[in-house]
Amino acid sequence: MKRTAVINVVGLTESLIGAHTPRLADFVRRGALARVRPVLPAVTCSAQSTYLTGQLPSQHGIVGNGWYNRELAEVQFWKQSNHLVRGPKIWEHLRERDPNFTCAKLFWWFNMYSGADWSITPRPMYPADGRKVFDIYTWPPSIRPAIKRDLGEFPFPTFWGPAAGVHTPQGPPDAASRWIAESAKWIEQRFHPTLNLIYLPHLDYNLQRYGVKARNPKSEIRDSASNSFADELNPAIAPDLRTIDAIVGDLLDFFQAHSVQVVLVSEYGITNVDTPVHLNRLFRQQGWVTIKEELGLELLDCGASKVFAVADHQVAHVYLNDAKLEHSVRALLERTDGVETVLDTKEKAATGIGHPRAGDLIAVAKADSWFTYYYWLEDACAPDFARTVDIHRKPGYDPAELFLDPELKLPQLKIAWRLLQKKVGLRMLMDLIPLDASLVRGSHGRRPEDQRDWPVLISEHAGLLPASQIEATEVFHTLLRHVRQ
Repeated sequence: MKRTAVINVVGLTESLIGAHTPRLADFVRRGALARVRPVLPAVTCSAQSTYLTGQLPSQHGIVGNGWYNRELAEVQFWKQSNHLVRGPKIWEHLRERDPNFTCAKLFWWFNMYSGADWSITPRPMYPADGRKVFDIYTWPPSIRPAIKRDLGEFPFPTFWGPAAGVHTPQGPPDAASRWIAESAKWIEQRFHPTLNLIYLPHLDYNLQRYGVKARNPKSEIRDSASNSFADELNPAIAPDLRTIDAIVGDLLDFFQAHSVQVVLVSEYGITNVDTPVHLNRLFRQQGWVTIKEELGLELLDCGASKVFAVADHQVAHVYLNDAKLEHSVRALLERTDGVETVLDTKEKAATGIGHPRAGDLIAVAKADSWFTYYYWLEDACAPDFARTVDIHRKPGYDPAELFLDPELKLPQLKIAWRLLQKKVGLRMLMDLIPLDASLVRGSHGRRPEDQRDWPVLISEHAGLLPASQIEATEVFHTLLRHVRQ
């Protein structure tokens, strides 16, 4: 088997490779690039599970980054047990072929109890006194103290939230991706895995904050001869492109020196949006959503609601506790601005997302739109977690967590005060996140109309790519071919 590093450069597309990414562009020139027809939904957990199993969500069961657990009557996002992913994984296939095969899985999702030989994943600790202590989970457990001794603590605040991708006292913009890249080197130097799966999230942050393309491009006409997109790129993301190019370039040099071939992949392409769609507010106005009041604030009571939506970027799973309302719900969705398509049982099956975990209906947003989880009608009634980074408690994905509330006066002073409260052991609420969804300028989840905004697979071995455009399920088979050389 040929030792291989698979570097997942989140958000990378053909349209982003150019003047700001000389190392990536050179890697493409020396090999080949295939556009990947994205799975639906084109989000982290679904895409990764398809790449690692060769199956669609209807088979592996990962219908999004989260879904409604009908038995528990709870929305659950960002769970980490690999047992949730049905079907054998790529490392299991390869281990059957060669008992000496080994695999490292670094920050790819569903990383706990996966069967990989070595794994590292973000995992805070939650002591009984209500604190949240940033940390990582590793397998085997002995890696955790050893890698933290050598690399320092994982810079968790820069992995997600308003400190991600920006200069802060917590670290430089690329702190999280740099740490993960160094962890990949650390694993290689000590264990020499046959397959090293590496996740680099840096592009994800500012592409969602600012959007990918300039809001007023110099030209609406692309130069098909030169395939140039330079005039359209949002200048705000140029530093991010240069940064990820440097991180990837450093890894390319490192793995070449260790005789490890590299394959680059991405999960989705982020495109510009300007229209948030609040489905749960629409359902509430119809009397379908049940709200319970706790401590003067409003919580969505999914189990008691007739209809509610679990928003996940540009895809929303709509669950019907009252099946008689299906026709009315679909009619409402189809006349809602920002909704492009509504999938029912037959259409879900045809799209590859027909699984019991999926919504009874699935709404797909228009190209310029995305779905919020918001269900309150007045911000004063929003739950306390709405203004915090809380990826597990919110009944849907919230990209507003990438922003500091612009209404805050002296936000850095408030942050310092909150951190001081935390340090001395006082209860505090890191309530810094805005409730203004219009701040978000980039999203993903639907299949972009322009194929140059699709995710990519890039290899230095052109002969191992079956075509210039491949299905998401084919990524699995392409990776197998690389390792089995």
